[in-house]
Amino acid sequence: MATHFFGLTNRTFRYDHSVGRAEFAGTGFRNATDMAIAPDGTVYICNRSYENRPDGVHVTALTLDEEYITEFGGYGEADGEFMWPTSIALDSKGNLYLADEWLNRITKFTSDGEYVSKWGTAGSGDGELNGPSGMAIDADDNMLLVDSGNNRVQKFTLDGKFISKFGSKGSGDGEFNLPWGIALDNDGHIYIADWRNDRIQKFTADGQWEASIGYSGSGVGQLNRPNGVAVDADGDIYVADWMNNRVQVFAPDGRYVAQFKGEAELSKWGRDKLGSNPDMIRQRSLAYNNDPDFERKLAHPCAVKIDPQGRIAIIDHTRNRIQVYVKETNPVLV
Repeated sequence: MATHFFGLTNRTFRYDHSVGRAEFAGTGFRNATDMAIAPDGTVYICNRSYENRPDGVHVTALTLDEEYITEFGGYGEADGEFMWPTSIALDSKGNLYLADEWLNRITKFTSDGEYVSKWGTAGSGDGELNGPSGMAIDADDNMLLVDSGNNRVQKFTLDGKFISKFGSKGSGDGEFNLPWGIALDNDGHIYIADWRNDRIQKFTADGQWEASIGYSGSGVGQLNRPNGVAVDADGDIYVADWMNNRVQVFAPDGRYVAQFKGEAELSKWGRDKLGSNPDMIRQRSLAYNNDPDFERKLAHPCAVKIDPQGRIAIIDHTRNRIQVYVKETNPVLV
């Protein structure tokens, strides 16, 4: 049965279903880091895999209804390859852009996964990169790229021409310490997951600081290494609270609303695999005998996105799956 979470406002949320399973190819994920959701509902997942299993490094295309579409890309330095994928984003024409933390470059693909181009140079000068992480594309089809190692956000044209930048290293307003995720709201405001400063920072579209949300800790409204952020049509802010193993929701003014700690059930793909592997069923029953709720919980959530239906999709990184929640506009008392 779905669980409702209640915060300081009248919003409620319920768990809907899970997508994915642990696989190095096909109908599953391996150490997913980010996703992009197209207007038609296609979801593109960055799989980072492990250093000793480079065959798991690729992009998986699917739907949140667990329809597998395809996969593309692979491990390496050649055109169309990547090594440490960190984020993925879509432009207005449906082209995909993938950030590679190791190669300090951006690779462009068509929506079908065909390689188009690449750009990026390592360094700390204007337009240079040092561990690019979060990426968002604005209404003008310009790219906002979190340049994590340089503690800044840079703005580019889609073909890599530098436009502007904001941020520097520190803990003051508008400063960063290894920033990671990024999101834009409907008015163009920019939200940055300031990872080591344990907060979300909000900026105007031209990079002027506006507000900070959260501070270090594990209590309500506190954050421990947040690395993903999303904003829905109502302006509510969703934060992947990495080390606290939860997603927290904040109102547009920064007040705490709710949290998701995980309610996952086996996905369809997971049930299909268990159905053909009786030994795995026995092993699972032994593994979770002492804590039957263990598997339901989020483990290092790293990205949150809102799909065209308004559903909240969370990459459950360590569990190799997506947990999907629905926002209730009319509160339900249970």
